[in-house]
Amino acid sequence: MPISPLAGKPAPRSLLIDVAALERDYFNRKPNTSDPRQMVSFGTSGHRGTSLDGTFTVAHILAITQAICEYRLGQGITGPLFMGKDTHAVSGPAQQTALEVLAANDVETIIQERNGFTPTPVISHAILTYNRGRTGALADGIVVTPSHNPPADGGFKYNPPNGGPADTDVTGWIQNRANDLLRAGNKDVKRTASPAAHERDLITPYVEDLRFVVDMEAIRASGLKIGVDPLGGSSLPYWEPVAQRYGLNLTVVNKKIDPQFAFMTVDHDGKIRMDCSSPYAMASLVKLKDDFDIAWGNDPDADRHGIVTRSAGLMNPNYYLAVAIQYLLAHRSGWPESATVGKTVVSSGMIDRVVSDARRKLYEVPVGFKWFAPGLFDGSVCFGGEESAGASFLRRDGTVWSTDKDGLILGLLSAEITAVTGKDPGEHYRDLTARFGQSFYTRIDAPATPAQKNTLAKLSPEAVTAEKLAGDPIISKLTTAPGNKASIGGLKVTTADGWFAARPSGTEDICKLYAESFRSEAHLSQIVTEAQAEIAKAAS
Repeated sequence: MPISPLAGKPAPRSLLIDVAALERDYFNRKPNTSDPRQMVSFGTSGHRGTSLDGTFTVAHILAITQAICEYRLGQGITGPLFMGKDTHAVSGPAQQTALEVLAANDVETIIQERNGFTPTPVISHAILTYNRGRTGALADGIVVTPSHNPPADGGFKYNPPNGGPADTDVTGWIQNRANDLLRAGNKDVKRTASPAAHERDLITPYVEDLRFVVDMEAIRASGLKIGVDPLGGSSLPYWEPVAQRYGLNLTVVNKKIDPQFAFMTVDHDGKIRMDCSSPYAMASLVKLKDDFDIAWGNDPDADRHGIVTRSAGLMNPNYYLAVAIQYLLAHRSGWPESATVGKTVVSSGMIDRVVSDARRKLYEVPVGFKWFAPGLFDGSVCFGGEESAGASFLRRDGTVWSTDKDGLILGLLSAEITAVTGKDPGEHYRDLTARFGQSFYTRIDAPATPAQKNTLAKLSPEAVTAEKLAGDPIISKLTTAPGNKASIGGLKVTTADGWFAARPSGTEDICKLYAESFRSEAHLSQIVTEAQAEIAKAAS
């Protein structure tokens, strides 16, 4: 896609949402149940949409929440439900709607005190902390967030008692039941006008436990000058308590909470998007990189991270993951030797090389953090990471920390790496390229119709008839992930020095093409060109 002339520049007023109109549409629009696009659809991270086109309305939240209540009942989940929300405009109204249904179904719900915001990883941490040592009356959770999506969007996701994103069997059941309720006009939804939720301080327990997953003392002793940009998100209330509790020299460079996100710089496609891995969305923090020894940003629900170093500016998420993995495998003596390192099939091959060099086992899975949750939960996976800047890892003693992505600890880890080694992650990545070769990586999004997406998702290895890719023999054609044999919902083709993967988006009408070369930009371009031709031929 072409880069917008607005990319990296302050958002003009013409891009700002009308918050009042958005909320009116949330309450007043009725989804067209004969239109599949307006029904409940769980992608890799829950249901997402916008009230502007009838894809995220009060009707959707009533149906989804009732379905979750019925799922809990059927599974015997009787403990409290921890509920978080981010700073998107419709997150507050959606939380209120959900609370009305939860209360009517006699579900004990716990939210942040004073109607505060709560990041995704904090909900995962709270679930796991509550459930530790319990065998019954287990807790679960809901997070109201569309992650880094534009300000007009809303999102709603469910985390079962293992604390991670719900697996496809769970989301499939909830989605189907919610759509049945929608078609019936939500007549079977229980709802009360006077919901009661327990307000708790969810900040302090999370902040207190950070020392068990990151070496906070090393960061404090180093005196590193740290900069953090929450991008107007739910991590904002956490950073000053972190700095105070651990004595860190940490500055929050942006303390604004604004549902219009008017302070943002525009993303690559001309939209406001709080993507902490985008150099355009992160332009304000990148400009400040020389003011800090290390800096990072988080998206609105803080499950993603964007690391900014003096040496390299904003790091490609793949490259930081490789650095983080190498460092952790060398500095976490409490981790079991048998624990595997998780990555998605579209993440950089640099990770493969780092893991192999450390003589550890790689666990390669489809896109979606849910695939890492069971392994992080039982300690058999020590680290799980996605190319889209989401990751989590075990506590220092090898036990579970969070089973959902945690952008806060990945930011703090960049400070630990800098403090302990004397080099920032950008410098460490240069060392990796000197040892393992330079990676040239890209992701391209192209418009796709639902029919085209469906065809791409069902491609077989035989659909690619070529024997070579960019002049090299093809080693593998994959439609299932090597780590767990689950469908990748697309196709991945590999050679000794490069690969491409193509898959449809679960939430947008686009096809995503990922490619990487360990030779040159020209070699990468050749891979992309041939990949596009093969995909077009296979999908025709």
